[in-house]
Amino acid sequence: MGSEVKCVVRANGKRAEGKALLETTEIIFRSDALRLKIPFEQMKSVRAVDGELRVQSPDGAVVFEVGPQAEKWAHKILNPKSRMEKLGVKEGATVTVIGKLEAKFEAELEKVTPDFVRGTIAKDTEFIFLTAETEKELARATNIAKAMRGGTALWIVYPKGQQDITENAVLSVGRKAGLKDVKVVGFSPTHTALKFVLPVEKR
Repeated sequence: MGSEVKCVVRANGKRAEGKALLETTEIIFRSDALRLKIPFEQMKSVRAVDGELRVQSPDGAVVFEVGPQAEKWAHKILNPKSRMEKLGVKEGATVTVIGKLEAKFEAELEKVTPDFVRGTIAKDTEFIFLTAETEKELARATNIAKAMRGGTALWIVYPKGQQDITENAVLSVGRKAGLKDVKVVGFSPTHTALKFVLPVEKR
């Protein structure tokens, strides 16, 4: 989840009041008069000046009047966290992968924890990644939850924009399995990841 601020935006000669949302890979602005979505990778320049976040986008200059947040947002945009940092996976962590992960993520995972386990839940595992492209694959979360102990984290990775598996469906399966949802991140341009843990009283 990102940071949200009510602000004024100036772009292409227009001025609009609305809400700006700083996500992990993009900045979004919504108002009745103007809607914007600018991915970090498309920004040609980013500056914080006198409470303004000034972004040079492919469509021209955009100014977000976000006040004290300007410096912080500029820093986050210019120094984005790696995917492993967003997921909380540190070097040497015990990780289990269930399902097929994209090749790029597996390569990132191997750099941090080359001995990650596939298919079966490793003893004392800290992180479990379940990829769910179908309802049947999502249903595996129920049995996984039974094997979780202590502070083990279950990340369910699912595709964006599909009717078969929605965020509500993922939340429902996790909660019915007795887990608590604590975080959501943009896993990739095509997938989202939801983090579940055991409630404190069940650890």
